[in-house]
Amino acid sequence: MSLLTVWPEADPSAPLLRTAEPDAIAEALAPIGVRYERWTADQELVPGASQEQVVEAYRTEVDRITAAEGYILVDVIRLQPSDDPEWPAKAAAAREKFLSEHTHDDDEVRFFVEGAGIFYLHVDGRVFAVLCEAGDLLSVPKGITHWFDMGAEPSVAAIRFFHDEDGWVGDFTGDPISSRFPDFDTIWAGYTESAA
Repeated sequence: MSLLTVWPEADPSAPLLRTAEPDAIAEALAPIGVRYERWTADQELVPGASQEQVVEAYRTEVDRITAAEGYILVDVIRLQPSDDPEWPAKAAAAREKFLSEHTHDDDEVRFFVEGAGIFYLHVDGRVFAVLCEAGDLLSVPKGITHWFDMGAEPSVAAIRFFHDEDGWVGDFTGDPISSRFPDFDTIWAGYTESAA
């Protein structure tokens, strides 16, 4: 189940909207040009599955969206907790890479197949926090300021689609806005408590 929370950019203590209804999420995001859809993500991925194995598990969906929208590069971001002593540093570095507000010269399209993460979209004086879980497809048009948080102990896998062969390239704004809003761990804790 996904969750959308919308705040005024100046006041993260006063949500304007909070909904876990997929249709309401899609309806709230459409006016800012963001596409949200629910797909099926029911393929079991083995621990340590390669990018190729993840893409192959979802070959039908990947081929459909690639053909429809002309993507030329598809890759996978997958982070799973590990007993590897280097895991905490790797997890922190991966989280930090996406945590500051940025834009792209390409659309940011993600199909979540495991775990969860939150896209924060900063548009028209508001911040839209879209908690995405397995089965969510989110397409953020190029130029929209945003950041992404997967928590202090990331557990997420998403297939990424690009029109540009360079893949993920961020243009950071330098705005510290991400530090003023509830992070993944805070939202996730409240979300799982309310779902229990």
